[in-house]
Amino acid sequence: MSLQPGDALTSHNFGLQIDGVMVEYLQSVEGLSIEQDVIEYQQVSAAGKPVVKKLPGVKKAGQCTVVRGATQSASFSQWINQSIAGNMGAARKNASIIFMDYMNNPVKRYHLRNAWCSKVDASSAKAGEASALTETVTITFEELVIE
Repeated sequence: MSLQPGDALTSHNFGLQIDGVMVEYLQSVEGLSIEQDVIEYQQVSAAGKPVVKKLPGVKKAGQCTVVRGATQSASFSQWINQSIAGNMGAARKNASIIFMDYMNNPVKRYHLRNAWCSKVDASSAKAGEASALTETVTITFEELVIE
């Protein structure tokens, strides 16, 4: 059964596509947001009363943080390495974070234009502890489009 009108999406399963190819399924995503400047100006109406107007300004670039299991995903690791090495010609990619329903059908997409990795943090590791190794990756992007 698919989602019915009015049903909210759940954060069941989601992944990262780079240049249209799914490269990684993710544990968590934070910081997906769009922001733009607000221009405020005052004018006088025809009736002589002061009026405050607000207009949209310049869109701002953003960043988000994703957490993934430390897997053997060569494509994602290569993207991280190109970014950290400063090879921006190869590192700037169009990426998408895709949310899927319980049947793994895409239901929501966040397109990150000219995205690249600016930071990687590996989780702590402790001998004798049975926990998954994860990587927290900060992705910087120039534009976010929600579909």
